[in-house]
Amino acid sequence: MKWRVASVAFLLSAVGTGCTWLTLHRPLLALMEAVRHTAGHGSREAALLVRTIGSLPFLLGLDLVLLTVVAYGVLDLMVGRPLRRTEELVEQLGRLELDASMTESAGPLLSRIQRALSRMALALQEEQETTRRQVEALRAANARLAQAQMELVSSERLATVGRLAAGVAHEVGNPLAGILGYLSLAGARTQDPEVQEFLARIDHEVQRIDGIVRGLLEIGRPGRGLLGPVEVGHVVEACVQLVKAGRDFSSVRLSLALTPGLLARADSGPLSQIIINLLLNAVQAMEGKGEVRLSTRSEGGDVLLLVEDAGPGIPEEVMPRLFEPFFTTREPGQGTGLGLAVSRSLAEGMGGRLMAENLPGGGARFSVRLPGV
Repeated sequence: MKWRVASVAFLLSAVGTGCTWLTLHRPLLALMEAVRHTAGHGSREAALLVRTIGSLPFLLGLDLVLLTVVAYGVLDLMVGRPLRRTEELVEQLGRLELDASMTESAGPLLSRIQRALSRMALALQEEQETTRRQVEALRAANARLAQAQMELVSSERLATVGRLAAGVAHEVGNPLAGILGYLSLAGARTQDPEVQEFLARIDHEVQRIDGIVRGLLEIGRPGRGLLGPVEVGHVVEACVQLVKAGRDFSSVRLSLALTPGLLARADSGPLSQIIINLLLNAVQAMEGKGEVRLSTRSEGGDVLLLVEDAGPGIPEEVMPRLFEPFFTTREPGQGTGLGLAVSRSLAEGMGGRLMAENLPGGGARFSVRLPGV
C-alpha cells in the first residue's frame, strides 16, 4: 500500500513539474532573446540570464522531490492510512474475528465504507452468537434424545424381561419349592458329612435360582398400590442401621447429610430396597474400604437422594449397559446383574428416576429423584 501511494505521489509531482516546465519554457526563451537584443550578446545581464536558465533543471528536480514528499504525506494521511485500516478490518472479518473495532476516518467515502464494515461485523457477530446458542441447544436436545432413547430401550428390555418372568415364575417357583423341601428332608436323614456338603451346595444354588426369579418378578411388577408421604431421611437412617452391622461394612465409613422433614411421594418398602442395593454396590466398588456419603435435598419440587462412593468410578464402556438386566462386572457366581435393574424399575414404579454418573474427583454417584409432596 505504501509503495502504491508513493508511486501515485511521484506521478502527480512529475506531472506538475512537467507542466511547470512547459509553462515557463517559452517565456524564458523569449525573455532571453529580448535581453540579447537590448543589452547585447556578451553583456552581464545576458550571462546572468543564461546561468539562471541553466539552473532550471536542478531547481525543477528539487521541486519534483519536494512535491513528491508533500504529495506522499498528504495522500498517505488522507487515503493510505484509512485504506490500510479498512484492509486490516476486512482481513479480520475474513478470519471471523468479529470483535474488531475501527476509528472512523476523514472523508465521506471512506467513512461510509468503514461504517458499513462495522455494521456488517456487528451483524455477523450477532449471527455467530445466535448460531452458537442454536448449536448448544441442538447438542442439549440431542443428548436428551439419546438419553430418552436409551431409557426407552432399557424400559422395553425390562418390560420384555418382566413378561418373560411372569410367564415362567409360577412354573419355576413350584419345582424350586419342591426341590428345597426334598433337600431339607435328605439333609435330615443322612449323617454323612460329604453328602451333607453336597446337599448344602445344591441348596445354595437353588436359593440363587429362586433369588433370580424373584428379581425378575420385581422388574416386571407394576407399581404397588397407593403411594403416600414418606420422610426420606428416616428411611435412609433405617437402611444404614440395618446394613452397617454387616461384615462387608466393617471397614466402611457411612456419612449422612440429610435434610430433616423432606417428604417424598413414595413407598418405604421399595425405597428401602433401592437404598440397600445402592449401598451394597458402593461397598463392592470400593472393595470394602472407604467412605460412602448419603445426602438428601429438595430440587425443583422433587426430592433428590444421592449415594456417593470413593471407588474407581464407572468405566465409560460400562455406563450405557449399567442398568441392563443380567449385566454385571463381577466374577461369575458373585452376582446376578439384577440389583440396579430392579432398583431402576422400583424407582420408575414410584414415578421417579435412578441415574448414575462419575464424580470429578473420582468415585461414582447414584441419584434417586422422587416426586415431592
